[in-house]
Amino acid sequence: MGAFLDKPKMEKHNAHGQGNELRYGLSSMQGWRVEMEDAHTAVIGLPNGLDAWSFFAVYDGHAGSQVAKYCCEHLLDHITSNQDFKGTDGHLSVWSVKNGIRTGFLQIDEHMRVISEKKHGADRSGSTAVGVMLSPTHIYFINCGDSRGLLCRNKKVHFFTQDHKPSNPLEKERIQNAGGSVMIQRVNGSLAVSRALGDFDYKCVHGKGPTEQLVSPEPEVYEIERSEEDDQFIILACDGIWDVMGNEELCDFVWSRLEVTDDLERVCNEIVDTCLYKGSRDNMSVVLICFPSAPKVLPEAVKREAELDKYLEGRVEDIIKKQGEEGVPDLVHVMRTLASETIPNLPPGGELASKRSVIEAVYNRLNPYRNDDTDSASTDDMW
Repeated sequence: MGAFLDKPKMEKHNAHGQGNELRYGLSSMQGWRVEMEDAHTAVIGLPNGLDAWSFFAVYDGHAGSQVAKYCCEHLLDHITSNQDFKGTDGHLSVWSVKNGIRTGFLQIDEHMRVISEKKHGADRSGSTAVGVMLSPTHIYFINCGDSRGLLCRNKKVHFFTQDHKPSNPLEKERIQNAGGSVMIQRVNGSLAVSRALGDFDYKCVHGKGPTEQLVSPEPEVYEIERSEEDDQFIILACDGIWDVMGNEELCDFVWSRLEVTDDLERVCNEIVDTCLYKGSRDNMSVVLICFPSAPKVLPEAVKREAELDKYLEGRVEDIIKKQGEEGVPDLVHVMRTLASETIPNLPPGGELASKRSVIEAVYNRLNPYRNDDTDSASTDDMW
């Protein structure tokens, strides 16, 4: 935890798919961290006859990737196979689904504890989890930790999950009741989340149930009735994204990108690149799920984007030429110069950081003998 590379690893893992009148894309990047600890799940068509249901989740691991990886492979099964989820008569209700999701989290956490104890406590990792389960009539948002999910409805943030931080009053009360403390906004001055799967070092207070420990595996589950006309997209992302972009910023940015391209992997790649250049130092993972009413590509938006790219290319050339005999300015100088200017039609939420790749490509073409050490600098170094 906390260790960083000299340069970020910008290779991405991508996937996409469609079904049940949904389209999804995802992207994950290791970034500056020494290890990739994120994982994700994307399943359209669930087992046990739930063909019209879908499930997506992002897991943000810490102190190792084992718990995140195990959850991405097994959490869904723990949810859909427990009796609480199935209900007493086999008929799924909103209550049984919510109760079954909670039970699934508690079951997998206990299951992983048993596995860990058999290994003599070798695994000390943990993971947050944020997800959505979609039925034909409802959206079930699921959150345990400080990853976050949001629903865009009518071009606005209609709903977002609440982060589980140790400083939250109810979380802090539970931690203190379990004999712990909150220091520097961390559990016992160490762990930055108050709910997570795994983290068994924080779940060994005798006389307390699983949801009363220093760190709780209990998710919050929220149900929202679907609106065919108004629901546009869902974003699930780890805190490496939310550390540098707010809810409205990311919603606006995704909306603007969907008016330019229908390639959801590309949109997700732009999100993680933009967050890297905005200064995120964490692993980054994002899943974008689009409903039929998601924004469509607009010719005028595509034209504006092309004009913006051409304008930026011209400005980079001008800045380099203006330097003249003093030599080619470094990329930091170019970015700072552009940041001081008023540039029309930058993507909302992403702003200049979202155009870093365009700027860098022109700079590299005009300066083939560049110093590569500047190529991977985060945008917060630029101004």
